[in-house]
Amino acid sequence: MTSADQVAARRLAPVPRTTMQQHVYEALRATIMRGELQPGENVTIQGLADELGTSAMPVREALRRLTAEKALTVVSGRSVGVPPLSAARLADLRRVRVEVEATAAGWAAAGITSAEVDRLRELLETLRRHEDSDDRRTFLAANQEFHFAIYRASRSETLLAIIEQLWLQIGPYLTLLHRSGNWRTANQWHAALLAALEDGDEAAARTAMAADIDEAGEALARMLGD
Repeated sequence: MTSADQVAARRLAPVPRTTMQQHVYEALRATIMRGELQPGENVTIQGLADELGTSAMPVREALRRLTAEKALTVVSGRSVGVPPLSAARLADLRRVRVEVEATAAGWAAAGITSAEVDRLRELLETLRRHEDSDDRRTFLAANQEFHFAIYRASRSETLLAIIEQLWLQIGPYLTLLHRSGNWRTANQWHAALLAALEDGDEAAARTAMAADIDEAGEALARMLGD
């Protein structure tokens, strides 16, 4: 994928001028968590400012915040990229994600609404339609929304904030799973998750979420090792 293709795939929309710094930060943060900024891709302050239709100042401030959160790293004075993911860091992220995100799934099972379950069912259908396609953007966006719909259903803002920080670090690497066959496996666990949530089965929801994260982590570890 060329640099121009990567820019087109992100489709960053211009943001309003009100509270510009926060809007820019949130737009870039969401892009990273969805995996639309890929490992090895570098972006510049001016390039992002042009995409967002803003000046360089709010972009510079947003990148400073995201660098402090370890979501991005400085490549040169004017460009940033996704930090390298070592085997040790991947293992640590995987271990923490299993504990935290499985807890959120269990809490969600205790009080998820029928409307939230219906939305998860719609997202799972989208994921199934795209698990073998080359449309990574649609799959990754639906995957992120599916997971975070569950995390929001846990009714814990504290837990949600922790998970967002974890996804800022792992999100860009989820796109690599496209060529591993993991997306099909992930959808099997997504279906198990949905069934557990429908039944209000907290233990099954925890198990399915942990398995989804573990199998993705194993696939990434193999790919990074190669």
